[in-house]
Amino acid sequence: MAFSEFRPLDEKVLIEYIKATPSLSSKLNNKFDNLTIKEVGDGNLNFVFIVVGSTGSFVIKQALPYIRCIGESWPMTKERAYFEALALREHGGLSPDHVPEVYHFDRTMSLIGMRYLEPPHIILRKGLIAGIEYPLLADHMSDYIARTLFFTSLLYRNTTDHKRAVAEFCGNVELCRLTEQVVFSDPYKISQYNHWTSPYLDSDAEAIREDNALKLEVAELKSLFCERAQALIHGDLHTGSVMVTHDSTQVIDPEFAYYGPMGFDIGAFLGNLILAFFAQDGHADEQNDRKAYKDWILRTIENTWNLFDRKFVALWDTNNDSGDAYLPAIYNNPGLLQLVQKKYIKDLLHDSLGFGAAKMIRRIVGVAHVEDFESIADASKRAGCERRALEVAKLLLKERRKFQGIAEVISAIQQVQ
Repeated sequence: MAFSEFRPLDEKVLIEYIKATPSLSSKLNNKFDNLTIKEVGDGNLNFVFIVVGSTGSFVIKQALPYIRCIGESWPMTKERAYFEALALREHGGLSPDHVPEVYHFDRTMSLIGMRYLEPPHIILRKGLIAGIEYPLLADHMSDYIARTLFFTSLLYRNTTDHKRAVAEFCGNVELCRLTEQVVFSDPYKISQYNHWTSPYLDSDAEAIREDNALKLEVAELKSLFCERAQALIHGDLHTGSVMVTHDSTQVIDPEFAYYGPMGFDIGAFLGNLILAFFAQDGHADEQNDRKAYKDWILRTIENTWNLFDRKFVALWDTNNDSGDAYLPAIYNNPGLLQLVQKKYIKDLLHDSLGFGAAKMIRRIVGVAHVEDFESIADASKRAGCERRALEVAKLLLKERRKFQGIAEVISAIQQVQ
């Protein structure tokens, strides 16, 4: 069977494809008799197949030419698979402990073959809903974020290499435009795809559409997102893009990857943890009030940022003669370098809070919501959780520059109960 043009996969087509592809068939030792294939793509965009044989396993991910959760009425480029494969390999080289290995990429079929993250790995979002603590999560995620952002920025690279890489990822414009629409535009206007917990949040959604101060801040963040090629970011680093066990953390699904503002990745992760925090009251019951778990989420938010800060600056100190952003001939004075680093990190915190808040708002009144809230059956209780999250998101977005550190952010979250 030839695969010279794109074909959507099903189980039969996939088996034939694997047999015709040495980089995949060799992972199974060319034994196909006892294969199990399961399609598990519960996301918004793609087919995802888990392939398990008697001697090996892998995951096959195929990009479709439309948004899966909407249908063919919303076309979407298959080329996103190319950028996902590029980002997996780039980030995997920088943070190999936290990115699954790519075994195979086929641009024609928009198909990636990669390591299967076997059980007990689960999607972090599902673990947060279940109330499971992950003691290494902050350490692992801060390591992944610090390394991938630092080493793809001008703090480490020269401008020639950086611009070449930026130019390559500019091709992922359709996915960037999707983000521009669903994060920075749709929640602030009437849009056919917007929805929320109605009628409970009708007035909340209207208030967002009429909040001019909020719109001014969102416009500034949108400009940053569109114009600032700071580092190779994952582009969609929410808790559904992380798989975990108690001692393993793996970042998946970087199909939105491009060169953008560092704070967009940091904010996406922290913002989704804040959503998880406010969802806990909807999952509490007589046996577990979830208060201790909420405290753990807040500690994880604080530790993730503080560890990121420490690791990022340590990488900068170790490689302060590498990049073109701050030349040693100018910034070799330790006192001056520390001033530069302090300002850089504070600006990054403010960016992260803004982007995280924007991501929170779109998950409540925009097109694609989060299971943290959606799995709360009682609509009134769900809306109460969402309203508190919206209150914090609007505060963080409008007042982000007033926060001097993450501890102040945690205090602000705790005051909304």
